[in-house]
Amino acid sequence: MSTAPAEPVRYELRGPVALVTLNRPEYRNAQNSAMTYALDRALYRAGADDRVRVVVLAGAGEHFCAGHDIGTPERDAHLPFDRRAGLWWDHSDKHGAESRFARESEVYLGMCRRWRELPKPVVASVQGACIAGGLMLAWVCDLIVASDDAFFADPVVRMGIPGVEYFAHPWVMPPRIAKEFLYTGERMSARRAYEVGMINRVVARAELPEKTMELADRIADMPRMGLALTKRAVNQAEDLQGMHTGMDSAFGLHHLAHAHNAETASDPLAGMDVRAMKKARS
Repeated sequence: MSTAPAEPVRYELRGPVALVTLNRPEYRNAQNSAMTYALDRALYRAGADDRVRVVVLAGAGEHFCAGHDIGTPERDAHLPFDRRAGLWWDHSDKHGAESRFARESEVYLGMCRRWRELPKPVVASVQGACIAGGLMLAWVCDLIVASDDAFFADPVVRMGIPGVEYFAHPWVMPPRIAKEFLYTGERMSARRAYEVGMINRVVARAELPEKTMELADRIADMPRMGLALTKRAVNQAEDLQGMHTGMDSAFGLHHLAHAHNAETASDPLAGMDVRAMKKARS
């Protein structure tokens, strides 16, 4: 007897906290479109529920998120989904750069920007791998609590691409550290991420859920409107420092790289599938 596939995102209400959990642990929570759109629905749900004061974003299993899905059996980048992160047209019946630009404007840059503006605090609870697209999910959160075995990486320069679509690197860490992070593609430990100011707290792996919920519950005691206005004030300060326009510029360079790869290599990712990326890291 066959069983229905698990929901790609779980949603649970714990008092004033909405626990939103990425749920593809067998693929290290790689982000296919089904997961991304399910996450979008979950964050909308949390935003609309007056009982929810704080959101915790977590990942099921050993890893928070290994990035965009570039090779699982459930990769679904060609499929249409209900869109509301932006006004670009549907990508699924388009070709070439038109398809790629439309999809990534919606699913990656558009959604991440909108999630960043959710008027409730969001706390990321990160264990294990937080790679490339996983960084984007953590970076849109207001606070990041990581386990002592967590690691962070953006290895897409190996594809000839200047970082992931939500290019927050120079704002979440000092620019020279961001360059080293991208130029080498090396993993950054949770301790190092804390030292450079990219994450807020490092805790023991066994204590991660508890410590994250403790922080979320403490924040939930603050006035809702005060939290919303404070979040907007800090986000506006980042944008005045060029974050929004800098991301637009980097997104264009990202797609120039895809187009260059499509003309000069085997595909828009320069042939760097999961196996090739693992080999390059070893």
